[in-house]
Amino acid sequence: MRVQVRVTGIVQGVGFRPFVHALAGSLGLSGFVGNDESGVLLEVQGDPAAVRKLLAELAERPPALAVVEQVSATEVPVSPDAEGFTIRTSTTAGPRSTLISPDTATCADCLAELRDPADRRYRYPFGNCTNCGPRFTIVTGVPYDRSATTMAGFPMCPACAEEYHDPADRRFHAQPVCCPDCGPALSYRTTGAQVTEHGPDALRAAQDALRGGAILALKGLGGYHLAALASGPVGERAVAALRARKHREDKPFAVLVADLAAARELVRVDEVAAELLTSRRRPIVLLPRKDGTAAAPLAGQAAPGNDHLGILLPYTPLHQLLADDLAEPIVLTSGNVSDEPIAYRDEDALLRLAPIADSFLTHNRPIHMRADDSVLRVVDGRPLPIRRSRGYAPEPLSLAWPAPRPILGCGAELKSTFCLARDTHAFLSHHIGDLENYETLRSYVDGVAHFGELFDVTPAVLAHDLHPEYLSTKYALEAEESSEPDGVELLGVQHHHAHLASCLADNGVAGPVIGVACDGLGYGVDGTLWGGEVMVVSLRTFSRVAHLAPVPMPGGAKAVREPWRMAAAYLRACGYREVPAGAAALAARQATGWGQLDALLDAVQLGTVSAPLTSSAGRLFDAVAALVGLRDRVNYEGQAAIELEQWVDPDESDWYPARLEGPLISGADLVRGVLDDLAAGVDIGRIAARFHNGVVEVLARTCVTVRGGSGLGSGLNTVALSGGVFQNQVLTHRLAARLRAVGFEVLTHRRVPPNDAGISLGQVAVASARDRAR
Repeated sequence: MRVQVRVTGIVQGVGFRPFVHALAGSLGLSGFVGNDESGVLLEVQGDPAAVRKLLAELAERPPALAVVEQVSATEVPVSPDAEGFTIRTSTTAGPRSTLISPDTATCADCLAELRDPADRRYRYPFGNCTNCGPRFTIVTGVPYDRSATTMAGFPMCPACAEEYHDPADRRFHAQPVCCPDCGPALSYRTTGAQVTEHGPDALRAAQDALRGGAILALKGLGGYHLAALASGPVGERAVAALRARKHREDKPFAVLVADLAAARELVRVDEVAAELLTSRRRPIVLLPRKDGTAAAPLAGQAAPGNDHLGILLPYTPLHQLLADDLAEPIVLTSGNVSDEPIAYRDEDALLRLAPIADSFLTHNRPIHMRADDSVLRVVDGRPLPIRRSRGYAPEPLSLAWPAPRPILGCGAELKSTFCLARDTHAFLSHHIGDLENYETLRSYVDGVAHFGELFDVTPAVLAHDLHPEYLSTKYALEAEESSEPDGVELLGVQHHHAHLASCLADNGVAGPVIGVACDGLGYGVDGTLWGGEVMVVSLRTFSRVAHLAPVPMPGGAKAVREPWRMAAAYLRACGYREVPAGAAALAARQATGWGQLDALLDAVQLGTVSAPLTSSAGRLFDAVAALVGLRDRVNYEGQAAIELEQWVDPDESDWYPARLEGPLISGADLVRGVLDDLAAGVDIGRIAARFHNGVVEVLARTCVTVRGGSGLGSGLNTVALSGGVFQNQVLTHRLAARLRAVGFEVLTHRRVPPNDAGISLGQVAVASARDRAR
């Protein structure tokens, strides 16, 4: 029996060809295997039972990093001359449909070599094999061969070449294979000086610098990090200096620890979190700090005022050596100044990071595509992505229904991503950043071009947000203007429709469902800024059936940065002309600006001055955080709401009632409850809990009302939750439980973030659904 077999998915560069070679040999089959732009192609000939056994193994038990999507086999005439089984050289002709693997954490075998004094890769910071190491960040083209990576400039030594060409070796056709004799090497310099140390001496110099309290710029897998010792008096000074130099006032830093045991000294690690921390993807995981004196000391400025820490385990040999040798926690944060993209090119890093870093530990393997660390937390008992990047991108998301035409989802502005879709594959980009400056826009444009080339996608549809000032929207408009006649089609997608469509696509559901979208701000079809919405939604359409009653945002964008302004706006929504007792402390803290803002709100009510109206849930959380005295001004997005969540008393079950009148949900009722309790001297923990519980109750009641009515949502028993507010663990867990208790199936995000990083997938899902409906 002789068959020709096509295997598609992430199968190149992950040991698939040596796996097939060894398997075919063990089964006594002859033929060949090779890579091309579409994946892996092989022909096998031999006993029919052996051929069927091989096909089953390909689909059911592929190598560790392979993601096999389809194994298709066609029987062909038997070849009388077939002898043995060979691996053929990759080909480059034809349309590209191959998939690229994400970067993967160092495997156990490579770690064992790193720690073995008898091994030739002992303490070598760049060891890898077919089961681990750099992929996406070094790939320059397809098919995935060494010549199409940034390792092309490192000719293999005889020993590495022997491993590379030996089908029995785990480094067989591992494209980044290298060793101290032929691979990348470390170098160390102090800021402004020439390279002073190389190789192992460079690593020792960097470690000495960290022990002495220096801030180190560290070149990693997808870009530069800024590192500092995170414990003891030296760490206190170093982390405080890092925070000041980076202009990052409060936002928590991630902390690198050597292993799971070290993580458990700092934070509470459940089974789900442990699996995430030690997975091949190695994300940062947001975990609750460990209580009591048993917790290891950590610099106060690592995560000021935050009861969670972002914990990260080493994912390269270099990170492992640093963590093992220092044997202390290390702050590890993106190598950038706030609001800029992470530095990844050496000359740019030396220039941009010089004002922050005291020294640089770098290496000579180029990074082709930057990739920040991924961030997750555990919500409702399962992983919830906050930032999907290194370790995950560019692994495609499977779409339940194929896209009729290639699509680019241009994304939003904050936490920007883009998404290219082809057939049933959605290629969601790595984290780009907040699309608010030229450097980030250039990273975005370069990323779109690179993904298009890698995956051979030329979009026919550009799906974009409705906000006319988003740079992602302007990118779509300019791309359409510069295209050939009939070249691309533009499709505007409302922000919260995209949020909920992202959740539907994440779960393989077409709708209609009841959707609850809660976030900061999104451009609504009525010209106001939405953000606390209940919709009846499908991938193709949406209808806004209820929402938070709009309130003005006094000062416009200032109200986002200064939550006390939203508190004042909600006092007016409550009907207060004078400052009530519960808000007296806030008015006193803001005495300088209170009178001016009061006059502005008077003018808004009279119609002589305009202010944006918003139904945003995020702004409601901001208002309450300001009223209870947690945060009058914020230094990063979502800070006020994050701090309010952390104060929730887990034992408080009472809630503030809120009215649902027609389509309007009264956020003012929730604020009245807060004010009454503040005046009565109730502690912040109970107030925070009652507010969260009140939001849960009114949203659940709204969904029940929609289901039981005679309108579009009548009889619907599924609720989708999306938007950045659902990063809130307390809110999401309690609302999901409340909805399930009244008979709803609840959809939450599993593979993509609920925040604006998931918008681009939602735009793709909407565009594809509308294309299919034509």
